[in-house]
Amino acid sequence: IEATLVFGQEEAGTAVCISPKGILLTCAHCVAETADDLDHGKLHWLVFTSGRVVAAKYAAWDDRRDLALLRIVSAQAAPVSAPGDLLLSTAGFPHVVPAQSQVPLDARLVCIGHPGSEDLEAAEAGVKTNYDVLHLSTGTFRGYSPGQDLQDNSEIGALQHDCWTYWGHSGAPLLGRKDGRLVGLHSSWDDQTAMRRGVPLEAIKEFLKEHENLL
Repeated sequence: IEATLVFGQEEAGTAVCISPKGILLTCAHCVAETADDLDHGKLHWLVFTSGRVVAAKYAAWDDRRDLALLRIVSAQAAPVSAPGDLLLSTAGFPHVVPAQSQVPLDARLVCIGHPGSEDLEAAEAGVKTNYDVLHLSTGTFRGYSPGQDLQDNSEIGALQHDCWTYWGHSGAPLLGRKDGRLVGLHSSWDDQTAMRRGVPLEAIKEFLKEHENLL
């Protein structure tokens, strides 16, 4: 839980720290919808579950896998000596570790994400959900979408799971309940079957291997 972050922008998504150096993993569409929208110099403001505010910049982006890395460039001091006090921090951030291999079918999962504050299913605009900023849900790993390339999650995630999610959960870590290791990122849902979808571990590991210099 401590390694999960929420984007400061309203309903912008969720991220998870995967390195004590402050490397954050999230979905590519949480950072930019298209390559033209990608701003390498933009500061992204996020908040750890502890309440610690960090600023992060672009490090890597892959729209085919729907994965992105951000690098923390400044972090709120702990404890804070003055409101808004920031300092450069490059070590010691809480983080999760990717699993060595995918969990078995029907293995129990935990998903930690940020449900948006607006009820997008309500008949009228502006209705609030009253969900907590972070929501922990449990479910199971439901395998992969038959025939889908595990490295291509651009249209919809190849991983299937049934943890509860809502708009704003994109980038939320999917963790094995036994060991707490990362097995996927929630990214989307199938409106035909109502099955939750995510970026599978196989895509995450290949993506991180390509950018291992950042870790």
